[in-house]
Amino acid sequence: MTAPAVILVRPQLGVNIGACARAMLNFGLTDLRIVAPRDGWPNPDAGPAASGADQVLAEARVFDTVADACQGLGLIFATTMRERDLTRRVVTPEGAAQEFHALAGQGGLMFGPERTGLLTEDLAVAHAILTIPVNPDFGSLNLAQAVVVTAYEWFRQAAARPSGALVNYDGPAPHEELEGLIGAIDKQLTANGYFNPVPGRAAATRLVMRNLFTRPEFTAGEVRTLRGIVRGLSRKRHGEPEHD
Repeated sequence: MTAPAVILVRPQLGVNIGACARAMLNFGLTDLRIVAPRDGWPNPDAGPAASGADQVLAEARVFDTVADACQGLGLIFATTMRERDLTRRVVTPEGAAQEFHALAGQGGLMFGPERTGLLTEDLAVAHAILTIPVNPDFGSLNLAQAVVVTAYEWFRQAAARPSGALVNYDGPAPHEELEGLIGAIDKQLTANGYFNPVPGRAAATRLVMRNLFTRPEFTAGEVRTLRGIVRGLSRKRHGEPEHD
């Protein structure tokens, strides 16, 4: 049972990163991944705010993109309280923890910038959305508070077994394998001129495509099968050369 990674996307203040590290270590999480921190990394303000969680800060890794930060993770929950134009499952911290404990590999919790939260493009990388139930008249949680609630729920359920788990299910494929599938499909569609008919709509079409392939939580075997299908569909008939 591997503790989930915490992914902070474009965090703004070092003190908030330190507070998140403190919250993580309180509940046994140590894998901190930081995407494009506004003030760079390392940040001198993070250490004092971590209150002794120096291990988490020392081992934190920095990435340029959300997709890079998600490598090696099989199930990714993106935290947001806002509805976006994506079709996604929505779970609570309790439900997310249950699914993490059922995983054979490692999952991830994604948190957005303090002011704006995650963008739609960030959410499209995740498998599902995690929403923390709060007072509807005052739903203001800071970054470290959101981390501590989700980390606590994982820690609380450390000895629990999830109910309703799928049989013969190895869990979602590692993120980089899913990225490879999406990239292969995109390459073939580009070669076939699929994105050309409606100028300016390519980005929106790619976002919908990513949503289609991320949401089902395909296993590694299913991803390999889909890549084989893409290769099969890309073959030319009558002996013509195939696309790479």
